[in-house]
Amino acid sequence: MRHIVVGTAGHIDHGKSALVLALTGTDPDRLKEEKARGITIDLGFAHWRTEDANIAFVDVPGHERFVRHMLAGVGGIDAVLLVVAADESVMPQTREHFEICRLLQVPAGVIALTKADLADADVLDLVRLEVRELVAGSFLEQADAIAVSSRTGQGMDELREALQRLAAGVRPRPAGGPVRLPIDRVFTVKGFGTVVTGTLVGGRIRQDADLLLQPSGRRVKIRGIQVHGGQQAEAFAGQRVAVNLGGVEVGEIARGETLAEAGTLAATRLVDAHVEVVAEARPLKHGARVRLHHGTSEVLGRAALVGQDRAEIGPGGRGYVRLRLESPAVLTRGDRFILRSYSPPLTVGGGTVLDPQPPLRGGIRRPGGAARFARLDPAADGHVDALDDAICAMVADAGAAGLAVAGLTSRAGVAPAEREARIRRLVERREVVAAGEVLVAAAEIAALEQRVREALAAHHRAEPLIDGMPREELRERLFARAGPAVFECVLERLVAAQQIVARDRVALSGHRVALSHGDQEVRERLEALLAASGLRPPEAASLPTALGSPADVVDRVLGLLLRQRVLVRVGSLVFHEGALQGLKADVAGLTRATGRDAAGRPADQRTGAASCPARPVPRRRTAPNARCRSTRP
Repeated sequence: MRHIVVGTAGHIDHGKSALVLALTGTDPDRLKEEKARGITIDLGFAHWRTEDANIAFVDVPGHERFVRHMLAGVGGIDAVLLVVAADESVMPQTREHFEICRLLQVPAGVIALTKADLADADVLDLVRLEVRELVAGSFLEQADAIAVSSRTGQGMDELREALQRLAAGVRPRPAGGPVRLPIDRVFTVKGFGTVVTGTLVGGRIRQDADLLLQPSGRRVKIRGIQVHGGQQAEAFAGQRVAVNLGGVEVGEIARGETLAEAGTLAATRLVDAHVEVVAEARPLKHGARVRLHHGTSEVLGRAALVGQDRAEIGPGGRGYVRLRLESPAVLTRGDRFILRSYSPPLTVGGGTVLDPQPPLRGGIRRPGGAARFARLDPAADGHVDALDDAICAMVADAGAAGLAVAGLTSRAGVAPAEREARIRRLVERREVVAAGEVLVAAAEIAALEQRVREALAAHHRAEPLIDGMPREELRERLFARAGPAVFECVLERLVAAQQIVARDRVALSGHRVALSHGDQEVRERLEALLAASGLRPPEAASLPTALGSPADVVDRVLGLLLRQRVLVRVGSLVFHEGALQGLKADVAGLTRATGRDAAGRPADQRTGAASCPARPVPRRRTAPNARCRSTRP
């Protein structure tokens, strides 16, 4: 059974709701005010089941004041039913609704010329001509245009056949992708609690599953699922669903939120996008306040045009923009959206999300600022694989910090099941390096490796008697903006290439501690002095005087011998390792000979510890209410 969602589009009073009623037997106008006024105000829903398809209809209002409701309905549709009344032909909202569907890249549709019983053959031919002129060069150019009458039934069978052909040709939505359910209705049912409805645009949901409400981040549990009025254990992408939620009250959810799996979608206030301005609209100017419509949500924001000398995008033009939103929106790469002016609310254009979490310092107003956007744009020339190229651009933007693997889904729109294969391909192409759960550009890793080599070389020149830079010092100096996994990855690569040695200290492979003739002489005299002193060495501060050498030279040589463990520091004294080893041997020999430890206590045969049998301590009885006194046995 195929499942598709068809949205109506067209001018007010052109018969959209009546047509849905005639097709399905369900009146989509559910509100009392809609019945009283005879117009559709909010979204309406109905469905029609054929032998091999289940077609859900989303009926949208046609009045210009309710376009925002229309936009909430068409965000998740698979096809459009464009309705044009034969007695009025193409009207302003017909054009606006058509442009919205075109900008959202709705893939297919059918044209219904309603109220055919009110027009003669010549008028119908003229209306067909005007409609064909409207949709020329678009996704509806080859669509069926069928004259129908909801009142008399004229053409309804032909329209049903066209819809069945449409359902057979629509590409199904990916059930294996992440769960994504934009919410278009919220209400309560007595005995069940909070219920939300929407079109499941990705993944599958199951009863008892735990999901997130985005952008609020509130955790909810699915207590029940209905598909077209029937109880189901699970629902798939492409279906209209009603979901009973636990853990949330009806007043805590609103249209525009999205049900999603944890870690798959993220809320954002900054979006880089490619925009197309409608031919009949006003120019989109730099800094203009706009309304962004995406899915079922509407968010205010400002559009910053890319390029130093770009002041506006004219009617019919295209360009790159950065949208700064006033409240968070749930977006990922590839999402389509509509832009409307703030006041009056007219459709300006639409576009595609290129990066929902761009770097703050994008340089969008600098010369050449559009170059980064072109790397992200799937429509730009020169892409071998647009998604791979976009991921590489995002990884490069992240610098040494890298891009988290989870960001491939929330930011780049990669399905979780495809992440490993995508990463493996990029690593094999030597575009990125996987460092734990982070991806770093191969060029960035190469730069970090070079900086490590240069830092170690400089350290060896400054400290020739030290066998390497402390590991933590190297990390803090060069990897302040990178995670531990990136640091360890760089060291492992350099060790594998036999360029460095990395233990507690990190050094170049060819580095050897080299003493000058004078330093070597001080070393020999210092070792001899402390070896001869045995267990009574001079104070460390008096060593330069005892040796007759400069203090800095003695300190340098002393540090080397301590690191090499030829000498051992104990407080303010420095002992020769041989003297301490001799002391340990004497103590061990004494213990074996006498059977007692250094303190004179008997040594336990099993543990070597002094044995001391426990002696019971008698308890004294005290009279009730007696005052405690200090006693001594």
